[in-house]
Amino acid sequence: MEKGKRILLTLLFVILAAMVIMAGTFLAGGGLKPRPGVDRGEREIAQAYPEPSEGQTAGAEAGQEIKDSQEMKNGQETKTSIRLETAAEETEMETDADVPEEAGGESGEPCTLLFAGDVYLSEHVLGAYSRAGNITGVLDQGILKETLEADIFMVNQEFPFTDRGTKAADKQFTFRLPPEKVSILTEMGVDLVTLANNHILDFGPEGITDSIKALDGAGIRHVGAGENRDQAERLEILEVHGKRIGFLGTSRVYMSADWAAGPDHPGVFSTYDPARALEAIKTARGQCDYLVVYVHWGVERETEPKDYQRAMGRQYIDAGADLVIGSHPHVLQPVEYYNGKPIVYSLGNFVFGSSIPSTILFKVVLDGEEIQVTEIPCTSSGGYTRLK
Repeated sequence: MEKGKRILLTLLFVILAAMVIMAGTFLAGGGLKPRPGVDRGEREIAQAYPEPSEGQTAGAEAGQEIKDSQEMKNGQETKTSIRLETAAEETEMETDADVPEEAGGESGEPCTLLFAGDVYLSEHVLGAYSRAGNITGVLDQGILKETLEADIFMVNQEFPFTDRGTKAADKQFTFRLPPEKVSILTEMGVDLVTLANNHILDFGPEGITDSIKALDGAGIRHVGAGENRDQAERLEILEVHGKRIGFLGTSRVYMSADWAAGPDHPGVFSTYDPARALEAIKTARGQCDYLVVYVHWGVERETEPKDYQRAMGRQYIDAGADLVIGSHPHVLQPVEYYNGKPIVYSLGNFVFGSSIPSTILFKVVLDGEEIQVTEIPCTSSGGYTRLK
């Protein structure tokens, strides 16, 4: 009898304990079933990558797979390895036969060229980068997809990489960045820069010397400035999918005559007198399949090109350029087609200060004899540039 009572009391205790546990679950809001459409895997992802806290920069939560793939490895991460790592993550469930063995592809494949405007890693930009911990704080996922997938991505580097030199006298704005910050350009997917502008000598010729060293160390090509005129005027050729793409950089905006590169002193490729630039274009025409000239010109904050810009852009096309890209006004100016070839008078700021109402990525796809052109609108605030 006593044994039966003990069994009954034990059963009652178990039932009461179970009821208490179930009541606690409901009171906690968990219920008996997960939220519709949310499985266990999604709940685990939500816990691993929580929503950004208030005040965290936009984009910090975006592109986790890109963030992981862009961790620097002894400073030697390159755009190619970033692209391959990202592709590997996206295709990890596919067979080995579906994953390309190396970047570059086969001859005859389409070649994608992408161009953006002025880049300066200002305090706003560096702050956005620091808050996110990587480039996802500066560029959104949509832009990063474009820059990393492009075969060649080119910008105007509106500053020198240097911690030496003397600040230019009587100049309102002078820019420079420590050479180690070149890693940010690599994370952006930049392959090529023009140095032909009115800031590369803000801290003297050391700015050119140190910029070239930093860029060379990062594997980023450069045009438009050099230790002498031959270097500044040098044609840079990149071969992609069997196509030879040539690039020149020129400037019609700088502080004084000694900023123009000479036979024995550093400077920019000057196009105040376009004669040398036109000769360089004519010579380059026979060395490449497609020729790009990136030129610094115009007037800051003006949304329409000056007459000299229109005349010079057409001269460049007549001399053999297939595409003319402009910078310096810091705002968008129109795109004109002359003899079927585009002249982009100004792409505007791309990564620069606290606010960029409008800028574009200019995308050119070379597919056999066909050329496809796309304008991709972007905007920026707080040092963070995103697709519109």
